[in-house]
Amino acid sequence: MQFDFLVSNMENIYIETYGCQMNFADSEVIAAILTKAGYGVCESVEDADFILINTCAIRDNAEQRVRHRVRELKALQSRRHNLRVGVLGCMAERLQSRLMAEEENVSFVCGPDAYRRLPEMLAQVRRGQKTAEVDLSTTETYADIEPVRLAGNGISAYISIMRGCQNYCAYCVVPYTRGRERSRDPETIVHEARTLFEQGYREVTLLGQNVNSYSSSCDFPELIRQVAEIDSQLRVRFATSHPKDLSDKLLEVMSAHDNICRCIHLPVQSGSNRMLKLMNRKYTVEWYLDRVGTIRRYMPDCSITTDVIAGFSTETHDDHEATLELFRKVRYDYAYMFKYSLREGTYAWKHLADDIPEEEKTRRLNEIISLQGEIALENNKKEVGKEYEVLVEGESHRSKEQLFGRNSQNKVLVFDRGDAVPGTYRTVRVKNVTAATLIGTLVQ
Repeated sequence: MQFDFLVSNMENIYIETYGCQMNFADSEVIAAILTKAGYGVCESVEDADFILINTCAIRDNAEQRVRHRVRELKALQSRRHNLRVGVLGCMAERLQSRLMAEEENVSFVCGPDAYRRLPEMLAQVRRGQKTAEVDLSTTETYADIEPVRLAGNGISAYISIMRGCQNYCAYCVVPYTRGRERSRDPETIVHEARTLFEQGYREVTLLGQNVNSYSSSCDFPELIRQVAEIDSQLRVRFATSHPKDLSDKLLEVMSAHDNICRCIHLPVQSGSNRMLKLMNRKYTVEWYLDRVGTIRRYMPDCSITTDVIAGFSTETHDDHEATLELFRKVRYDYAYMFKYSLREGTYAWKHLADDIPEEEKTRRLNEIISLQGEIALENNKKEVGKEYEVLVEGESHRSKEQLFGRNSQNKVLVFDRGDAVPGTYRTVRVKNVTAATLIGTLVQ
């Protein structure tokens, strides 16, 4: 990268990130671009000359959090008149210049495909101009940029392998905020993973809106095989899988490599075929259950997690009950559960009524949450007495005398510190559980 906007007297940027893992990976790309242009990355808003808020637009609640945060920053800006605030990412792409008009203290907005323009944009803002760059790209992958790892533990890292989505699920704004799918060259991904391992990282997560549809000079099963074979001590995870594209070939590769983690995130969204068709998910409940069964044939110890939406357009009591029944059949280890949130610009916004009352959405969501809590606790009780290889990540939030880590199934284990060290693998025997955590002891 070459810049005509290098900063002669270093100014500091502070990055706040909201939303999914992709956004956190993007923030590391943003930091790399701006440090290359001469900016420093600081850890406090008090030390910042520019505050960059990297945003999510998947639900209205996510956008309202960002707007609240922007308004909070007005007080800081009233004390520091040269402090500038910018909004980046999916919310910036969705609202574009409207955001600067509606939030008067926002000086610039930048969409997910325009981060290379940030040095020029910040130079314009320093000259007193407001600016917006929101054009979507059909080619941008940032493959040549080595991310700056922000506030990580030095053990686990994200690698973005592709950008965009073209599934056009009826409720989803992502194709409109991140553009169409495009994949990085596998050589750049493997190089990034190998470099991380050489730097001491012991886990990488390959990220895409739909990793199963990765397509370059190889497909996703071949890519993850290449990453896994860098070293057996490097754990490999991935997110997210679309059920319609989850192949037996991927499951074969996973089952053949112990360091590809036994955890698959498989968003279902609804247990009703009528809802799935209305959502444009392109699979049926029967197809989904077949994929779950196939996962468990290849890897009986694989955990399965999901996303689900309560109260989508026209959802009936029977549709909701079908979702509960699916949860009972699959018995997820974890689920991200949300009320439906109508998003401007989506197919549903144009063609489908948001006709389920808010209180009914909440009631249905709470039923799903309650059921999933019971299932997760029952699943975890079956773990008592088992031993797992755990990648130690750091101190427990509750006690400095305890450490935590995750097993291959992505379950968190908490255990007394002993002689364990973060960044190493240790065997832990499960002694007790909660719905969210396994509690164990080191096996010497």
